[in-house]
Amino acid sequence: MRVLGLDIGSRTIGVAVSDELGYTAQGVEVIRRSSLKKDIQRLRELVAHYGVTSLVVGIPRNMDGSYGPAAQEVRSLCQVLKDKLQLPLHEEDERLTTVAAERVLLEADLSRRKRRKVIDEVAATLILQTYLQRQVQER
Repeated sequence: MRVLGLDIGSRTIGVAVSDELGYTAQGVEVIRRSSLKKDIQRLRELVAHYGVTSLVVGIPRNMDGSYGPAAQEVRSLCQVLKDKLQLPLHEEDERLTTVAAERVLLEADLSRRKRRKVIDEVAATLILQTYLQRQVQER
């Protein structure tokens, strides 16, 4: 059971994948968004390559827990992904994942340029790892 984790932004999609047992998340890549068709095609390729059985998408929420315009945009894309990829899709609260990813990369002493290239991938990894940990606790 491999799960693909996504951190969807307006310009990029951070991608992470779980191990086969569903315990750990590893960053895969950052997709530079160009068109919906190309984005879905790349995700379809990753799903096939890793043998993914479900998706986890980070949903941006306001600090009070409410959903804003960004969340509605991501949720709209989620519906398209479910339809096109024919996989179960789970939503994960992504509040502060980018902040946590930035902190991890700062501790790794990466330059600003290098951080900018991988921050969405690290955020996707954190989103997926949070989801996987909850699944393990529920088993």
